[in-house]
Amino acid sequence: MGADREGSARRTPARAVAYAACGVVLLAGCASMPDSGDLRGVESTPRQDTQVRVFAMPPRDDAPPSEIVQGFLEALTSDDPSYSTARQYLTTKAAQNWEPERSTTVLADGPGTANDRPGGREGNDDSYSFTLTGTKVATVDAQQSYAPASGGYNQTVHLTRDKKTEQWRIDVLPQGVVMGKSDFQRNYMSVNKYYFASNTTSAASGQPMAVADPVYVRERIDPMTQMVRSLLNGPTSWLRPVVRSSFPTGAALKKGVAALAPDDQNKLTVPLNDKAAHIGQSKCDEMAAQLLFTAQSLTPIIDEIALRADGRQLCSLTEERAAAVAARGSETDPEYLYFIDGHHQLARMAASAGGNAEADPVPGAFGDGSKQLLAVAVARDEHSAAGVALDGKNLYVTSTVPSGSLGEPVLTSTGKTEADRLTTPTWDAQGDLWVADRNPADPRLLLLQKGGGRPIEVLTPRLDGRINAVRVAADGVRIALVVDKDGKQSLLIGRIERSAGSGDQPSVSVQELRSAAPELEQVTAVAWAGDSRLVVVGQESGGVEQVQYVQCDGSIPESGTLPGLTEVTSIAASEHSDSPLFATSKDGLLWLPGGSGWRTLKETASVAFYPG
Repeated sequence: MGADREGSARRTPARAVAYAACGVVLLAGCASMPDSGDLRGVESTPRQDTQVRVFAMPPRDDAPPSEIVQGFLEALTSDDPSYSTARQYLTTKAAQNWEPERSTTVLADGPGTANDRPGGREGNDDSYSFTLTGTKVATVDAQQSYAPASGGYNQTVHLTRDKKTEQWRIDVLPQGVVMGKSDFQRNYMSVNKYYFASNTTSAASGQPMAVADPVYVRERIDPMTQMVRSLLNGPTSWLRPVVRSSFPTGAALKKGVAALAPDDQNKLTVPLNDKAAHIGQSKCDEMAAQLLFTAQSLTPIIDEIALRADGRQLCSLTEERAAAVAARGSETDPEYLYFIDGHHQLARMAASAGGNAEADPVPGAFGDGSKQLLAVAVARDEHSAAGVALDGKNLYVTSTVPSGSLGEPVLTSTGKTEADRLTTPTWDAQGDLWVADRNPADPRLLLLQKGGGRPIEVLTPRLDGRINAVRVAADGVRIALVVDKDGKQSLLIGRIERSAGSGDQPSVSVQELRSAAPELEQVTAVAWAGDSRLVVVGQESGGVEQVQYVQCDGSIPESGTLPGLTEVTSIAASEHSDSPLFATSKDGLLWLPGGSGWRTLKETASVAFYPG
C-alpha cells in the first residue's frame, strides 16, 4: 500500500527524506486521516527526478492512529529495499506475515481513507480501523507482470494499542502494496526480460527468436539485480506457454550475491549457483544472450555478458556475437518504407533517408499498375508481398522483382461490401502470412504458410467481436488485433499457440486476449514499434484522436504521447527504434522527424507501412 502525492503537502511528523547528489528533499505528510466517516483523498507531490532517493521516517512516539496509517502509506512509496521502515508501523506478528512483494495495486489517485466508526474519537479505545478506497488503474502481480484494472478498491486497515508500550500499531492489513498512479510512475519502471519462442525460429537464419517479457521493477532498488533474478525465475504466466528459457531448472544467482553492476569495460559478470556449472557451450551462449538482451533493456551501455559458476567462467558473449546466437526483433533494419500511392499502386522509398527520399514504384506486379490495391504487406525479407485488391475480395502474393507476375488469388472473401471482406495482411518472421476475413456470415482469422497453400483457420476462443486489423509481432508468438464490438474498436494482444494438427497443417490458436489500450474506445491504426511496444492511433470516449505508444501489457511508457494527427488512415513503425515514424491521413503521406511535428511528404497516399 502507499500514498500518491501531488501538489502542495501538509507536514506531519511522519516524514520521508530524499537524498540526491545535489541536495535533500523532504517528503512530508500528505493528508489528514479523518476521524469521522467522510472520505478524503491522499494528496500527492510532483514526480521527483529519477536520481532522487526517497527514504521513509519511522513512527514517532505517541503518534495517533491516523498518523500511523498515514506514515505507513508514505513509507510504502519510499526507496526502502525491504520495506523495513514500513514494518515499524506494524505489530510484530503483522510485520512477519505481511508480504509486500505479493502485488502492487495502482489507483487513479492516492488511497482515500475513512474512519470506520463515524463520530468516534481517536485514541479512546485499544482498537481502531480505517477503510482505504480508490479507483483501480492496474495491478502488478508477484511475477512483476502489469495488467490494467478497473473498479473500486476497498480494504480495511486495523490498529491496536500495545499494552506494554501504549503505542498504536497496525495489526491487520491487506497483502501487497497500494499506491496512486504518480507514485507508481516515480517508483517503478518497465523493462523487458527475454526468453526464446518454443515453436518458432527465424525463417532467415533458423536461430531461436528472442521474445520480450515486460515486467515492472522498482527503479532505484538495484534494478539490474532485480531483472536478473526475475529472468532466472522464469517467464510470466501469460507468456510461459509459448517460450522457453535456456537456464537449467534451479539456476539462480550464487548465494551471497547482493548486487550486480557492469565494470568499466561495460561487461556484466553474473555468478550462478552450481545448477549451471555443467552446461554446454551452445546452451551457455543462449543463456548469455538472454541476459544480454535483458540487461540492455535496462541500460544499453552493456555490451558483454560473462557467466560464472563453480569458481570458473562458463562463457562470455559480446553484443556482436549475440547476433549469431539468437534473432531479436526484425533481424535487419528495413530497407524501404512502402506506401500505396494515388493510383492505388505500391511504391517505396529508402527508409534510412526519412523525408528526403525519392519514391519509386515497387518492381513487379504490385507496382506496374496491373492491379489496383486496397492494402499491402511486404514480407520481412522484402522479397515478396501480399496485396488485397481494391474491392477487398481477393488476396494476391507476388515477388518484388521486375519479373514478378500476379497469378491467381490465394484467398477470396465473399463478403457483400468492402468493409465485410479482407483486412490488411501481415507477415511474421517465419515467413507466414496472416489475414482476417470480416465476412459476417463466416468471420475468420487465417494463416497461409509461407504465403500460400490451403489457409489454416486460426482458433480464437473467447474472442468477442469482429477483427478489423491484424499485426503479428516479429517474434511470432504475439499478435495485435483491433476488434470491433458494438461500435467500439479495441486493441487486444493475444498469444499465438501452435501444435501438431491433422495432416501437414499445424493447429494454431490465439489465446488469452488482453487489452493493450484500455482507455481508447476507437482504435483506428496500430503498428509494432519495438520488442514489446506498439504505436496506436485512437481516441478516448469524448476525446480527440491521438497518437501514442503503448506497451503490450497495457501500460503506457513515459514518452507515450506523440504529436497529434487527424483522420489518420495508417501508421508505419518498425521494431527497430531508430526507424522514423510515418503515417497517412487526409493530407497524404506524413513523416515525423525527431523532436518536431508531422511533415507532409506526398499529398496522395492511402496506406504506409514497413515490412512485416
